[in-house]
Amino acid sequence: MATASAVHILVKTEKEAADLKAQIDGGKDFASLAKKHSLCPSGKSGGDLGEFRRGAMVKPFDDVVFKEETLTVHGPVKTQFGYHLIKTLYRND
Repeated sequence: MATASAVHILVKTEKEAADLKAQIDGGKDFASLAKKHSLCPSGKSGGDLGEFRRGAMVKPFDDVVFKEETLTVHGPVKTQFGYHLIKTLYRND
């Protein structure tokens, strides 16, 4: 079964996610922004979700983690929880 590890930032609006992505692209630290802005409890640990299996997350999130390039910040990605910025740290297919 495929596994991956990812960090993410969860916010309420697409605009907020896009603004944070621009800050990250400009050199701001992902973990620091996650601690300050993420609505997910994982924000306290810099957005770290640890290792999880394919199918453990909602489909739009899972699709990014298991199909898109690793070590790149993707998003905003809309789910029923809000808007995510997602960075896959590694993937074991």
